[in-house]
Amino acid sequence: MKSIKEIFGLELPQQDITVKGWIKTFRSSKAVSFAELNDGSLRKGLQIIFDNNDKKLSDFFEKLNTGVSVKIIGDLVESPNNANQKCELQAKEIEILGECNPEQYPIQKKRASDEFLRTVAHLRPRTNKYASMLRIRAELSFAIHNYFRNKGFFYVHTPIITTSDCEGAGEMFSVSALDMDKLPLTKDGKVDFSKDIFGQKTALTVSGQLEGEALALALGKIYTFGPTFRAENSNTYRHCSEIWMVEPEMAFCELKEDMELAEDFVKNITKHVIEHCSDDLDLFAKFVDKSLLETLKNVMENKYEHISYDEAVKLLEKDNDKFENKVSWGVDLGSEHERCLVEQYFKKPAILYNKPKDSAAFYMKLNDDGKTVKGMDLLVPRIGELIGGSERENRLEILEQRMSDFRISKEDYYWFLDLRRFGSVPHAGFGLGFERMMMLITGISNIRDVTAFPRVPGYAEF
Repeated sequence: MKSIKEIFGLELPQQDITVKGWIKTFRSSKAVSFAELNDGSLRKGLQIIFDNNDKKLSDFFEKLNTGVSVKIIGDLVESPNNANQKCELQAKEIEILGECNPEQYPIQKKRASDEFLRTVAHLRPRTNKYASMLRIRAELSFAIHNYFRNKGFFYVHTPIITTSDCEGAGEMFSVSALDMDKLPLTKDGKVDFSKDIFGQKTALTVSGQLEGEALALALGKIYTFGPTFRAENSNTYRHCSEIWMVEPEMAFCELKEDMELAEDFVKNITKHVIEHCSDDLDLFAKFVDKSLLETLKNVMENKYEHISYDEAVKLLEKDNDKFENKVSWGVDLGSEHERCLVEQYFKKPAILYNKPKDSAAFYMKLNDDGKTVKGMDLLVPRIGELIGGSERENRLEILEQRMSDFRISKEDYYWFLDLRRFGSVPHAGFGLGFERMMMLITGISNIRDVTAFPRVPGYAEF
């Protein structure tokens, strides 16, 4: 048996080809009947031709509804009347593998709304749009691994269960094996986590960065690519409770090199997907975002604008009357401000650097001005922030002071401080939100639609 993708690469004609898949459409004419069969290997389906006079075939016609799974054996020949498909399969044998009641099957040929399809997330991968999305997601994942491998990075696995709050925000999902109906309590009435499976309070990670720093300060260049979790009750189109993050970390690296790598990385993985997923991208360019290919070309070919936070604020303050949230020095810029910069001012991606220290994470390296840190955000059209990164604070005394400012326990993070005590070096890294990259690549506007089973506040079905 061959996949449809493999079948389209065969020389013609071919005898007794076996194919398995799901019926997308079925129609009959006077002499012959036609089915489109898809097995997920390609967006395009294989046209199957049935002789209506062949009773061992025609007896199955009433069951060949959309969604039925079948095994078909036939002869692969050139398709004489189909300019969009070079070959078709002339069926000789058919076997129903799984029936599908057309009255109950929710996925029909007509287009359905994204809102409806989220309610049948277990079936929506069978639609053209979501099958294409998932194939692109797979290819983008390969592109990421391939990029870092070619750059000499080591792929490492950082913990999903952690005691570290990398972002310092405290919005983490707790992990516990305690009986919720019989919680052990301390003398002051708090949960006694010393009785828990790890002997202390643990949570799902928001980032693998801190552990990644430890590994980079041994291996030189590493990256993580795995799930991270946010317990914030955010219901925007850009946020999910469970996301995948790509996080490279480099020893002997400063902010300038960090920004250069981020730009090169985004350009390269965009180019890879364009070169390897043209058919699937064409669907999104036709039906989701007609300017998609132009946007991706912009991302891939232009030199990104580099602008300091100071310069960005001065630009944006001129347009304060059109922003819902007004801009002034010290505010954390939102998506409306980020998109204004890349879509209206520069009309291409930009990297914003030297952010205010009071809105930056504790681990970002303090600049000599005492007001800003060596942090950066890579901004792209339609999305805003795609990447956030920084040069890390490698000076022990300053890092300790920053942790005190954030009320972060130095005892709990003794190991993180050890990295500054023993052979500290300048180092830097960044995090790319994989789902946001998928939104950029596909033109899909809601993060819930670039993953198979989204996890968002109030919703964890399937």
